[in-house]
Amino acid sequence: MTAATWLDVLDQTIGASVVHHRPDLAERLRAKRAQLLDPQIRVMVIGEANQGKSQLVNALVSASVCAVGDDVTTVAPTIVRYAEQPAAAQLRYDATGAEPHRTPIPVEHANNRGSDPVTTEIRLPRKLLAAGLVIIDTPAVGNLHQLRAQNTFAALNGADAVLLASDASQELSATELELLRQVHRSCPTILVALTKIDLTAQWRAVAERNREHLARAGVSAAIVPVSSTLRIRAMAKDDEALNKESGFPELLERLRTDVLPVASNPLSRQNFAAMAGTALAELVGQVNKELAARPDESSSPAVAEYMQAQQKVADLRRWSGKWQNVLSDEMADLISDLEYDLRDRTRKILREVDNAFDEADPAKTWDQFEEWLNKHLTEAAEINFKWLVERSWWVADRVAECFPDNQEMLPTSVIPHDADVDPGDAQAPKLEKFTPGQMVFTGLRGSYGGVLMFGLITTLAGLPLINPISIGAGLALGGKSIGEEGETRLKKRQSAAKAVAQRHVDDFFLRFSKDCRDAARRIQRGLRDHFTELAEQVQQKLTDEATAAQKSAQLELAARQHKEQELRQALTQLTNLHGQLTRIAGTLQGARNPLEISA
Repeated sequence: MTAATWLDVLDQTIGASVVHHRPDLAERLRAKRAQLLDPQIRVMVIGEANQGKSQLVNALVSASVCAVGDDVTTVAPTIVRYAEQPAAAQLRYDATGAEPHRTPIPVEHANNRGSDPVTTEIRLPRKLLAAGLVIIDTPAVGNLHQLRAQNTFAALNGADAVLLASDASQELSATELELLRQVHRSCPTILVALTKIDLTAQWRAVAERNREHLARAGVSAAIVPVSSTLRIRAMAKDDEALNKESGFPELLERLRTDVLPVASNPLSRQNFAAMAGTALAELVGQVNKELAARPDESSSPAVAEYMQAQQKVADLRRWSGKWQNVLSDEMADLISDLEYDLRDRTRKILREVDNAFDEADPAKTWDQFEEWLNKHLTEAAEINFKWLVERSWWVADRVAECFPDNQEMLPTSVIPHDADVDPGDAQAPKLEKFTPGQMVFTGLRGSYGGVLMFGLITTLAGLPLINPISIGAGLALGGKSIGEEGETRLKKRQSAAKAVAQRHVDDFFLRFSKDCRDAARRIQRGLRDHFTELAEQVQQKLTDEATAAQKSAQLELAARQHKEQELRQALTQLTNLHGQLTRIAGTLQGARNPLEISA
């Protein structure tokens, strides 16, 4: 494969990271791209505190470049690279991430930084470094929580190889194993230096158990037992046997065979393939999550609004039949109740008329009675019509309740406020008066029988036919006849007055009940027209809302489908890109295929 193919795949992966809003992946891949074009090989030396990490770096380059001691902890990276002449500098980075500002310092003072967290670069004329190797001593790592909080995993993504320093007095810790598992995903080239073997007699058993731990963790890494103390002493005495006993010749051979070949051919770096594959796997997982998290059509707010609008239109059709039935039934009940109420009130008036004319003489009280009758009829009619108005408003409220959110839209000019009541004039009854002549005639007629009857009786006693006794009896009977005739004539007048009052009340009832029925029908027609118009307005409004909601739902669904199509296209592109990366990784000499991706 050519370099252009690698760069194309890498550039496409970087572009995909930007498109899917993953600037962290894009930044790491850009850094890796720069490393592909850089012949130097970065070996990061990592480890927990007091594992002999800094002493290991000193022993590798045969120089005291890193501070060591029980109370000394590395607080900032130390970069060791090749130069024909020894030199040292402090590197200070600003927030922009541009080239660091270099401050030259004496080489002999390079490891005397104390607690100042400043990166130090040291250049040495060493054959190992001349081949392009760059050794970076990193600060000690802590527990798993601190690893994630310090973003240690992301920082290690820039390494071409990783060298873990682990004390031979104990097996690999959970933190070290987790760190190696994470590093192995993006940097498969890993070495484990089992340090301080000169202080631990059981280091061989520890090394064997560590190999088992690495195998279970799925980490492919060689374990090299070393002693930095013996190495430094051997280099000082130029003792080849002691140097071999230190284990560093094997470590240097591992660096030459496993790490340095990467410098001769940047296109064959396995950690690039692993890192790019990991980035693609994260992007594919992100796209799959977006696809899985996409809500269905029924959960769309626009679709829900459209369904709600459709339901309102359907409810209005149902309510239209309901309000018409309510109006018809209530108005029929109202007319029936009004007629009954008016009939009941007029009957009460007639009962009072009967009671009044059982005692009073119409000939003397008719004028006052007629005024009283018209007043009570007017009052009954006004109360009845007022009830019509009140019941009509109540019916309007009942009908308005059938409409959604329109209960306040009641008619204002359909229902009248009052009625024009005219009870009319009652026709005066024909009342026969008992004149003095009629009284005399009635008296004579009644007294004649008395005089004759008592006169005949007294003749038996020798008295004449007309005598004081017969005359007195005649006068008594005549007066009685006059009284009985007067009572009879009074009863006739009272009956005549009652009949006239009955006819007058019946006429008023027929006339006013007809007026009330007509008014009720006018109100019913007015309410019907009003609510029909209102129903049409509401239906038009709801139809417009449903149409607008339908358009909005269609647009939203189209946008969702377009977004889903874009995600599926992106998923296909990422999968194809992964296939290209897998094919390129398969051409590497002795390369493993650490790439796993789920489409």
